[in-house]
Amino acid sequence: MLSIWERNNFTSYNYIIIGSGIVGLTTAYYLKKKNPNKSILVLERGLIPTGASTKNAGFACMGSLTEILDDLKTSTEQEVVDLFLLRKKGLSRLQSILGPENMGYKANGSYELFFQSELDDLNRLSQINKLLFPYLNQNAFSICNEKIADFGFTKEAVRALVCNHCEGEIDTGLMMKNLIQKILQLGIEIKTGCEVLSFQERNQHVEIVCKDPLAKDSIIFKASKLFICNNAFAKTLLPEADIVPGRGQVLITQPIVGLKCKGIFHFDRGYYYFREYQGCILFGGGRNLDFKTETSTDFTLNQKIQEDLISKLQNLILPQQPFEIDMQWTGIMAFGKSKRPIIKQHSENVFVGVRMGGMGVAIGSEVAYQLSDLLKNTQ
Repeated sequence: MLSIWERNNFTSYNYIIIGSGIVGLTTAYYLKKKNPNKSILVLERGLIPTGASTKNAGFACMGSLTEILDDLKTSTEQEVVDLFLLRKKGLSRLQSILGPENMGYKANGSYELFFQSELDDLNRLSQINKLLFPYLNQNAFSICNEKIADFGFTKEAVRALVCNHCEGEIDTGLMMKNLIQKILQLGIEIKTGCEVLSFQERNQHVEIVCKDPLAKDSIIFKASKLFICNNAFAKTLLPEADIVPGRGQVLITQPIVGLKCKGIFHFDRGYYYFREYQGCILFGGGRNLDFKTETSTDFTLNQKIQEDLISKLQNLILPQQPFEIDMQWTGIMAFGKSKRPIIKQHSENVFVGVRMGGMGVAIGSEVAYQLSDLLKNTQ
């Protein structure tokens, strides 16, 4: 139970944000910039950000060629362009908040591996370049088969290589650490180990019920406005929302002597991705092998997918090269019927910015900016 001192000084705020990932923290940032006199609290269920923001592979993704072509099967060209621009704006906003050096950002582009069955997709490369050119003033993609051998791949396995000139890499941990520091410097509070169980709207405020890890009682916070930014985990608070969790499996090797594949890489419509990091290979994906099991918010490993990742390391990424696995982990993303994120005013005092579609690094800061802008309609 709380004391009078705790209740009066630690539980009431103007704005409370659920989730301390990229979306939650940048929402707090923009709210404070637009409303400097307002008190803001961020609630995080884990001891450190728990979800995808600190679990991803460190890609500044704009979308690979095969992923964009796959999107065009279910979306119009304008919808695909709009999503591309959302990613572009989001990365720009994130860099403007932190600076490239404080997130380890390197705009070195990326590469996509093509196999025999995908070679026909190369015939549409010029079509996608033409579609995106007005927004880039350059071609997004080019064929660079001369680099296949340089990266240590065999031409029997990798039949073509496409360079994506829009993408880059980041240091996820450095980015989140510096983003947290930026938030704290603005006078925004963050409480960790604080799982939100429910919320209830009252006349002029919202009550947020949190689990107290040290007692049987719950703690009730009060806010004039509540912002739900915990992506896949928002489903427990908004059961009617079109949010489907998607677990991502990741591993990293021990340092590899003479490693050739430097840079960031995709294949199979973005379902697989790998990169060099500190002389190691960081490799993730394979969710499409077992969609049913990976529709989960449980952070356990899927042995079927982890074995597939190791097999692809042996036969595709590091052929004839010995390696050892150092770490394996998972992250939780959020998807839905649409690839567009949910950015909306849920009710008079509750706002929602969730469902990043596996692109939270790219779109998260733009989602936060648009979410914070919704407050204008209520003031």
